Amino acid sequence: MSDGEGDAAGTGAGGAADGGDTVVRRDRFSGGPARSFLSSMDADDRIFAADLAVDRAHVVMLAERGVVSDDEAAEILGALADVESAGFGALPGGEDVHEAIETAVVEQVGSVGGKMHTARSRNDEVATCIRSRLREDLLDAIDAVLALRGALADVAAAEAETVMPGFTHLQPAQPTTVAHWALSYEGTLARDTGRLLDAYDRVNESPLGAAAFAGTTFDVDRERTADLLGFDGVVTNATDAAASRDFLLESVAALSSVAVTCSGLAEDVVFFANRGFVEVSDDYASTSSIMPQKKNPDTLELVRATAGDVLGAYQGLATTLKGLPRAYNRDLQRATGHAWTAADAVTQSVEVAAGAVATAGWPAEDLEAAAGEGFSTATGVADALAAAGLPFRTAHEIVASAAEHSEAADRASGGAASRAAEQGADLDAVDAAVQEVTGESLSDLVDPELVAAALDPAASVAARDSAGGPAPAAVREALDDVLDGIDADEAAVADERAALGDAQSDLAAEVASYV
Repeated sequence: MSDGEGDAAGTGAGGAADGGDTVVRRDRFSGGPARSFLSSMDADDRIFAADLAVDRAHVVMLAERGVVSDDEAAEILGALADVESAGFGALPGGEDVHEAIETAVVEQVGSVGGKMHTARSRNDEVATCIRSRLREDLLDAIDAVLALRGALADVAAAEAETVMPGFTHLQPAQPTTVAHWALSYEGTLARDTGRLLDAYDRVNESPLGAAAFAGTTFDVDRERTADLLGFDGVVTNATDAAASRDFLLESVAALSSVAVTCSGLAEDVVFFANRGFVEVSDDYASTSSIMPQKKNPDTLELVRATAGDVLGAYQGLATTLKGLPRAYNRDLQRATGHAWTAADAVTQSVEVAAGAVATAGWPAEDLEAAAGEGFSTATGVADALAAAGLPFRTAHEIVASAAEHSEAADRASGGAASRAAEQGADLDAVDAAVQEVTGESLSDLVDPELVAAALDPAASVAARDSAGGPAPAAVREALDDVLDGIDADEAAVADERAALGDAQSDLAAEVASYV
């Protein structure tokens, strides 16, 4: 993926690095100990198809503008078809895929093949190839995220009334539902989807025609090549077009956000599995080589770890780009691989996370039994007392005291009190706390039945029916919006894929008119 200013012929796929002339690097720069170090051929298979498309669009445009004749265009386009049929592995030695393809064309049709590179540099060529391939990778990543969002929405629909413990600081905090938990991650992933789509919009601009960085004297039509390649428009300034890689940085940042989101989701599932709150499918688990009783959520642990890989790619990319002067610098050859690493890692890990979520089992009875642990209904009791007219801070103090009473009773009975009142502190503990803090009995301040209801995890959840809350009714209302959002994003991706497909068909038709 090197530029037109690079100074060496490297190892080609199927070609030798030592001493072979190419169309770019004649005798002077064709040998030496650093040739393979300069070569990007080992990584360029990824943009082979994109480069052929860029070559074809450029040649069609040159013919339309009269820069090359129709016959010359036909020879070049025919040779490109043969290069494509032979495959990447058949390319001659070269510093990069761009040079190798051009060399193969010249070897087949002679010097007329050199006209393919008229009015462009490898600087704008490689930038176009990267953007072209990255569009596909981003759409694949978005599809994976949409599948995970769909799996979470399915869980929410099925588990709207499945009460479970909610945590802060990994301590029991308030009862919630499996559905509410699932939609919390769907909401974050929806924003991640938006970030990826935004990044796609800025990737989908063509730098082709910028040449090395200062444009060209030839009468090129940059909008035409952009249309043939399915880009929405062009990067206007030629130096910006050839030199900038902010589109890589933005894309990897968006991918990093997905990885971080999924890392948290994976950690939750690993933790839930440890507590018996979720049953991970055997398809997404493994066992120990020495302890046969073990069932480990290994795939989720790897999803969790993927965030480190992707954040490392972002750091590597940002560090490579930091402080680069205008216009083109060979450092950029080392930048692109970070984006490929991030795209591959995120897409694969998100697909695994979606499968694990879709196939997980949620033991409703065990979850509800655990939902009242640690006096997790305390906030609901405090709300009930505050609704009866007590200042919330007074209610907060009462509930804190009730928790102490409950813990003391639990210790005194060796745990019998907790087993007798598995869903939190009982009314006697609350009544004792009210008397301690206010000097009055519980019944003087509020209907004890309201407090009893607040102590029940399921009733506590049902009462929290504010917008975005865990009450089943609130979850079902939120789920309607979630499904609409997924549908809209799926339609947006389908539109982008259709636009790329239409452009591919249009380019093929134009090429066919010459050959």
